[in-house]
Amino acid sequence: MIDLLIINASVFNSFLKTFEKQNVSVKDGKFYYISDEDLHYLNPKEVLDAQGKYLIPGLIDIHMHIESSMVPPASFSPTALSHGVTTIVADSHEIANVFGVAGITAFMEQETEMDIFYAIPSSVPSTTMDRETTGGIIGVTEVRELLEHPKVIALGEAMNFKGITTEPDSLIRQILRETQVLKPFMPLEGHIPRVSGEDLAKFMFVGLTADHTHQSPDSILEKAKNGIFLEFQKKSITPENMAVINHYNLYEHMALITDDIMVDDFVTGHLDANVRLAIAAGLPAEEAIYTATYTPARRMGFQDRGAIMTGYQADFILLDDVPSFKIATVYKNGKQVSTAHPDMYFPESFYQSVQCRPLTEADLSFKVEKAMTCNVIAIQKVGTFTEHVQRTVAEKNGFLDWENSGLALIVVMERYGKNGNIGYGFVENALNEKGAIATTWAHDHHNVMIMGTSIADILAAQHAVLDMQGGYVVSVDGVIAASCPLPIGGILSDEPVPVLGKKLGEVRREMQRLGYKNTNEIMSFSTLSLPVSPKLKITDFGMMDVHTHELIPLMER
Repeated sequence: MIDLLIINASVFNSFLKTFEKQNVSVKDGKFYYISDEDLHYLNPKEVLDAQGKYLIPGLIDIHMHIESSMVPPASFSPTALSHGVTTIVADSHEIANVFGVAGITAFMEQETEMDIFYAIPSSVPSTTMDRETTGGIIGVTEVRELLEHPKVIALGEAMNFKGITTEPDSLIRQILRETQVLKPFMPLEGHIPRVSGEDLAKFMFVGLTADHTHQSPDSILEKAKNGIFLEFQKKSITPENMAVINHYNLYEHMALITDDIMVDDFVTGHLDANVRLAIAAGLPAEEAIYTATYTPARRMGFQDRGAIMTGYQADFILLDDVPSFKIATVYKNGKQVSTAHPDMYFPESFYQSVQCRPLTEADLSFKVEKAMTCNVIAIQKVGTFTEHVQRTVAEKNGFLDWENSGLALIVVMERYGKNGNIGYGFVENALNEKGAIATTWAHDHHNVMIMGTSIADILAAQHAVLDMQGGYVVSVDGVIAASCPLPIGGILSDEPVPVLGKKLGEVRREMQRLGYKNTNEIMSFSTLSLPVSPKLKITDFGMMDVHTHELIPLMER
């Protein structure tokens, strides 16, 4: 006797990359017998008539950060399952930056219908403690502890460029060596943006074999021919890049992933959205399915999922149509998935983690005797890379007249009660109206970050984000125009995904009204504090050159 028989389905064969009319049986949560013959003789408890729909494996996202959705695993699971994602490998370095191992443990203890495996955060902090202040640290001792957990199957993205390329005894190099000794077959994920030539060889020499960062046709070719496994997030899924994949038949060497998806986008899609995007960008539909199911499973060493195959977990999706990738139904372990909003638990201390003083007008006024040459972070309209430029800012009444400069002032404040650091910078191509944005969702250290074009709005936004123990705030003319509270560690909410998505959508729209222009405004702003993403970023220590780790002054003396 079997539990489920699926009839009249076009079943995706991962090994031939074709659809075939097959009948599929499920027993004890796994695929049992798949055949074109009538399988009613197996005495199914239930028969599902697929009515000509297309049956494919559940999607597998092997490089992502749950925290980017701004909800915990228990809330993330039902929403992602509704989008066809049945397995993920989460690198929870955001919660680790706030709470260390305690944060990761709190995630792993939550029960979910989805299978959530973990990659150990290898870069907490992403650089060093003398360049960014974090709430938690993941060192060699913590890595040894996490390697023993059954849910841990990979080492998360190694990001510290200087530590990898020029410092043999850096913490990241120690972590890599320890992992290779204790778990020699564990996949080691890399963060390798705009890295080529000998520097790419240095990343590979320490064992890093995958990259998920922003790709171009040239980087795809260089990395692929050197054996790097390529993981394509949304910003890299372009017609130009997919044309390279198709021309060189690189499907075996790539996977579609999400990396980061904000909660307002998460409401409508997850990895399924990137599959649709890849098909629209020119990747054949069968290859898009293949690289969102089988190749990611193989990359992570899964032996029980990623294909419709006897003995594999019965995780599958029924599609109404393949080219549009319209999902009809999702099954996990042979059962239709649930969409209930679950209960969850975090310690009370997780809700009181923002320890930062209110800003004052004096903090935002800079005494000068003349016009000054200022160092500036220049935002791009696509992606999270920035450029380092210099601009002259006038003097007025003995102070730097930055409010009338056309630039935005950006401030990062240490929020863990450790040192009270404040880092300052200027940003170009950010806001062209009077207002400010504040957040505690500041990659990866998650200190308090505020950017604005007026002192009054910066003060209003910063005070509001402190009052709600973290989140996103937009101030316009001194009034809070939109807010999205994230009280759990300053980066998560226990509200339902649709409710939270609506609030973040309001923040995004207010940012757009202030003139912020980027393909993902929220991510662009939040990564201005990410000191491993080229070229010039800011932490609580100040502006920093990503490759050299040199601190860049606000003004040239």
